[in-house]
Amino acid sequence: MWLTQKKKPSTFLLSVLFLFVFSIAYCFDDETNIKNGDTGLHDLLFSDKDLKNKKNKANQRVLEKKITDSICIFKDLAFSYAKANEPELACKFIEKYVIASLDVPFVGHSYFDQISASESYKILADKYLKKFDWWGFFCFYVAFVGLFISVVLNFRKRSDKVANFLMSAFVLLHSFFIVHIGVYLVNYGYYFPHVYYMSTMFSFLYGPLIYFYFKRVTLQYSFKKIDILHLLPTVILIVLLFPIYILSAEEKLRIYMQNERPYTILIMVTKLISLLIYGVFVINMYIKYARRNTFLSRIQRNWQRNIVIFCSIYIVSYAVYSVLIIQHVFSGFLFYLQISSMAVLVLYVSYTAFVQPSLFGNFKAIVTEIKRKNCKYEKSGLTESLSLELKEHLQYLLDHEKIYKQNDITLQKLTELLDTTRHNTSQIINEHFGLNFFELMNKYRIEEAKKLLKGEKNKNFNIIDVAYEVGFNNKVTFNKSFKKYNQITPSEYLKLFVA
Repeated sequence: MWLTQKKKPSTFLLSVLFLFVFSIAYCFDDETNIKNGDTGLHDLLFSDKDLKNKKNKANQRVLEKKITDSICIFKDLAFSYAKANEPELACKFIEKYVIASLDVPFVGHSYFDQISASESYKILADKYLKKFDWWGFFCFYVAFVGLFISVVLNFRKRSDKVANFLMSAFVLLHSFFIVHIGVYLVNYGYYFPHVYYMSTMFSFLYGPLIYFYFKRVTLQYSFKKIDILHLLPTVILIVLLFPIYILSAEEKLRIYMQNERPYTILIMVTKLISLLIYGVFVINMYIKYARRNTFLSRIQRNWQRNIVIFCSIYIVSYAVYSVLIIQHVFSGFLFYLQISSMAVLVLYVSYTAFVQPSLFGNFKAIVTEIKRKNCKYEKSGLTESLSLELKEHLQYLLDHEKIYKQNDITLQKLTELLDTTRHNTSQIINEHFGLNFFELMNKYRIEEAKKLLKGEKNKNFNIIDVAYEVGFNNKVTFNKSFKKYNQITPSEYLKLFVA
């Protein structure tokens, strides 16, 4: 039976591989070579050689006085050059003052109004001052929607709580990351330093969450204790970043202003490996599941396919972006492509949760139905090769012979055309089309009717003629079937799409 779980690569081996990659990336990350524990982090804060080589408190006090004097000098020079209407020199010392004093709002001092029209000052203000940015606004909007939907999914009644929790967590992490990007785009990182690296700790959770979501909805998988190993990379990353998270706001702001990104290469490489590994698992699972579960509705198929597509786009864009960053090449297009792919995913899940709430229903009932149908034909004796052969024959009869147009077509007649048994015919229709005999015939009849209605544009005709033409015996049955598949009647269809 296809629902039996095949043996997968050991979770333990996967974790060992992940840790090995993590270690290799750590060794080659230039920015992770921080020596002597906290002293290394302190070096990130104070790049001046005097600070690194301070030997005693006396030297430190002298050095602090030098820094204070420098700050005053930078401030005076900034004011002087602004007064002299020398915007380039003024901006040079404004930035020096800001970096030395961490007084970011100083850029917006009213004393600089007279140089505010200069290009130099506009660039400086755009870099440091709070601003409105359409991409930032978009990020905050998407994040708000994602946060809302991640909460709503966990309150669905008659639903698979585990599957919905996994999807809500997946959406929440994306929203959290998008908020972080939004904060960066509008320069709020300078005013709220504790947001520094706030979403980085979750970098290795995207893959496991979507992987276990698909595993849950396809196989009704129940978690085991060994699955906790998938969280091990995240735990290690949190431990690695913990010394940064406990820094004071001033220390974080200094690192941020110096554009320091500790462990950048390490995190990017390891995250990329994680996304690729879990991405392959998800795609492989989706392909196998889609091929065997033909009974699923078109909406369910589209949902799973679209999630896989959006995730794949994000992985590919992140892979290319990471390679370029490692090569010290920045691509604004790929940066915004990542944001867009994540945002579209969040909005798609949010939209689907309201428009098609059944997709977040009880997956256990779906799996039970799969088992029931499989058990029904378990002893039929129909081989896989014969099943495919009969399916191709039936497809030919539908597409080329258009047997559904025969208003007296029955299961027995179709069986005779296929030269097999009624039981085999029912099994073929059920397994390969996910429908029963009458549903299959009516589905093809309705599609044919839509083509005829479009072809009859601006012509006078009776809808009943179309009904007879495609195989229906009366107008009532035709109208009822048409509305079932299209949510509107044939007359409404004509007005909306043909007239």
